[in-house]
Amino acid sequence: MTYRELAPPTGLLPVVACLWEHDAPPGHEQRIIPDGCVDLVRLDGELVVVGADTGPVVVPPRAASTSCTSGIRLRPGAAGAVLGLPASEVRDQRVPLADVWPDAGPALAEALDLADPSGRLDLLARTVLHREAERDGLVAAAARRLGTPGSRIAGVAEDLGVSERHLHRRTVAAVGYGPKMLGRVARLRRLIGLSSGAPSPLSERAARAGYASQAHMSDEVRRLTGRTPVRFLEDAALTAA
Repeated sequence: MTYRELAPPTGLLPVVACLWEHDAPPGHEQRIIPDGCVDLVRLDGELVVVGADTGPVVVPPRAASTSCTSGIRLRPGAAGAVLGLPASEVRDQRVPLADVWPDAGPALAEALDLADPSGRLDLLARTVLHREAERDGLVAAAARRLGTPGSRIAGVAEDLGVSERHLHRRTVAAVGYGPKMLGRVARLRRLIGLSSGAPSPLSERAARAGYASQAHMSDEVRRLTGRTPVRFLEDAALTAA
């Protein structure tokens, strides 16, 4: 399995996290976990919007030859503006882009079919650039703060000068789900990062990632990944290797 991330063009840095390609060999099962992002993906010849996930998605093994999937990952807080609709409408879904962009989606899908593999990501990037979308600055700031261990939604909202209800509404529209879910995703991502270096006790990593207890960590990791923390982190280490 080969997974590659490419930096987006300069003009897309505010709204795009990366461009990516994934070559999956036959017989390989892929487990996708929440990351707070929405992707535009060319999958099996179809262009789809992959909404923000709230739980694990398991892609079954393919019996055919190695397949290449490519896409563009939007930053948390950018999806609503890029798609032109509340990101919550595609949460936990895979939606044909033609249904989201009825004016431009079909023509883009046809152009991608005609393009060679090296030109497909460029086409996707240029299409997003032409949307002239702007990331929701309030949501982007909230996502950064929620990524800090010990952060609380009430405190983040107060720091940003808005009510918790207002922050929730904006986050749901721009990301696909609310601040509480964003906080859970941030903790999981910190846990993964802490597990990539020198080994340390799982309880210590749980505390550093921002979990209230090891039981809290176990509950959230199971909910987001479908695995126990030990099993999930072992799988993550093997994938990184």
